[in-house]
Amino acid sequence: LVSLIRRTVGWRPGCRVLDVACGAGRHARALEDAGATVFGLDLSMALLRRAREATSAPLIRADMRALPVRARSMDLTVNLFTSFGYFETDAEHAAALAEMGSTVRPGGWLVLDFLNAARVRAELVPEESALLAGQPVSITRSLTGVGRFVAKTIRTADGQTFRERVRLFDADDLRAMLRAAGIAVTHEFGDYDGGLACAPSPRVVLMGRAA
Repeated sequence: LVSLIRRTVGWRPGCRVLDVACGAGRHARALEDAGATVFGLDLSMALLRRAREATSAPLIRADMRALPVRARSMDLTVNLFTSFGYFETDAEHAAALAEMGSTVRPGGWLVLDFLNAARVRAELVPEESALLAGQPVSITRSLTGVGRFVAKTIRTADGQTFRERVRLFDADDLRAMLRAAGIAVTHEFGDYDGGLACAPSPRVVLMGRAA
């Protein structure tokens, strides 16, 4: 994905990049290795501790709905690997994208990598068994809110339960929110290799420029 971003938006040594919801730091590390000056941000202190082991980028603990980042200070802001869609209301999601958009300099870029909601709805696997960190788990999924959300429950063999719910935004929804945030989408991809966005695509990768 970092290679696709670099090919599309262009790159210069020291490009200032904000990785919103950086998680354990693997994208921040890849961006660093590509020559960017990276700033990672996440709400989870546990994930930031893991990120500290992966990257030397400055790391910030913050909520993406209120980014403590100077306005128009970044050449590129990214939100990758479906690190979006977890809030209760659409207004909160729009606010988060507006915050991300506000960090990008005029002519700079914002990249949003999200799941393909249409494919999730069409190919939902209600139940499956899998390995998580080498341990067997059972996973159940369902559509809720008249198809507006996908809910997932993971149960471990020792009785632990983890739940998450993601808002299923279609590409049109995401483009509209980005436009409201001052970002004009110029490129759209359906996978990390730069494939065309279409109904069977696994991803919706939107890249746009700030006014």
